[in-house]
Amino acid sequence: MIKNFRILLLTTFLLSTFWANAQLQKGELVDGIAAVIGDEMVLESDINETIAAAQQQGTKIDDRCEVLENIMQGKLILFYAKKDTLIQDRSAAIKEDAESRYQQMLGAFPSEGEMLKAYQFRTAYEMKNAIEKVSSEQYYQQQEYGLLTQDVDVTPSEVSAFYETYKNQLPRVNDEVKLARIVLFPTLTDEHKQEIIDRLKKMKAEILSGETTFEREAMIYSEDPGSASNGGLFTNVVKGQMVRPFEAAALSLEEGEISDPVETEFGYHLIQLIKRAGKRYDVRHILLEAKPNDEEINTAKKKLDEIRQEILDGKISFKEAALRYSDDELTKFNSGIMTNMNGSDNLEKLNLDATDAYQIVGLHKGDITRAYDVDFGIDQRKRKAVQIISINDIIDAHTLDISTDYERVRDIALNNKKNETIGNWIKSKLNTTFISINDRYKDCTFNSNWNRQSNQK
Repeated sequence: MIKNFRILLLTTFLLSTFWANAQLQKGELVDGIAAVIGDEMVLESDINETIAAAQQQGTKIDDRCEVLENIMQGKLILFYAKKDTLIQDRSAAIKEDAESRYQQMLGAFPSEGEMLKAYQFRTAYEMKNAIEKVSSEQYYQQQEYGLLTQDVDVTPSEVSAFYETYKNQLPRVNDEVKLARIVLFPTLTDEHKQEIIDRLKKMKAEILSGETTFEREAMIYSEDPGSASNGGLFTNVVKGQMVRPFEAAALSLEEGEISDPVETEFGYHLIQLIKRAGKRYDVRHILLEAKPNDEEINTAKKKLDEIRQEILDGKISFKEAALRYSDDELTKFNSGIMTNMNGSDNLEKLNLDATDAYQIVGLHKGDITRAYDVDFGIDQRKRKAVQIISINDIIDAHTLDISTDYERVRDIALNNKKNETIGNWIKSKLNTTFISINDRYKDCTFNSNWNRQSNQK
């Protein structure tokens, strides 16, 4: 039972980003209809991609009937969500968000044509529609799920009863730690900053004199991996998409005009406004990253080690130090506590960043690492930083136990009850919803009576 609930959440109304990307990689999915729920279709490729997504996340699924039923459940929720007047119509915002996501994806390719080819779409319009469709379905399914389960809760006695019933099926927890960090971004010296600014000023002067072009300089010197090969060009940028200093400078320019060097969190830019129309604009830029040198990194390490010593001496708490000094906006207001993608502060050792894992080897609860340098951030937004980590707790591998893992057991019990609520709701809708399942699945044994045909809508 518990396994099925996890698969349901994975494959239907709480769709993962991986699933959405898998949809995009296939282009237009017109490849055979497996089922129709109301006016929502389940395609054969939906089943294939769901199985592939589950396998990527370590869940092996062999039963196509089970996958089909899970997807049909999601489609049934979607069908009624679109009719639910309590759900706000966010079509315009979703469309704008799809445009923004498209532009972000475009930044990873030399040209639009190469991106469309990679994702197997014929036109930009087709790809944007696919992104919008995935986002829209996620929004409506999640909103309806929330409405259907908003009043569901579990009492302590229900948690205890759930535990007694399912304790032999509860998952085993791997070795975990609770960590907190303080992060500092090394400060460039005035001389180093001026050196970067002077390089950009020289490029601007050479472009204005006609010795070279903005596009050529961007291709040769820009350190933005997403746009350098395309001459620094971003097209159809939606107002609000870029970081504020960049956008403020870009939108203050006349078409064709080049800015003075502009500082952002990514470094220093030369910006050229190409075209502006309403809330959208085309722009080129040359980025020189503000990469700290060894001396600047060592200065930051020295400062962070001094902060560490103050904590160890009891002059300041780790919480106070994180709030006062840390440059990590995600953790500084939460005592520096590190969390995983689910928001939990229980971090599996196997999933830690390799550098962090190495630094805490051999340390005990209450210890604090010495300052070390890291590449901080995600993907293209990584920047050089230094950090210290406090080991707040060490949790050995074990099977979930209500005496030590009450909140985790409660969460599982609550999800179980919510999905029972969803299951009952689904059963109540089957008799009044048009359902047509392809004969390929006529021998499937479903948990609910999906095979009952109805022409009512």
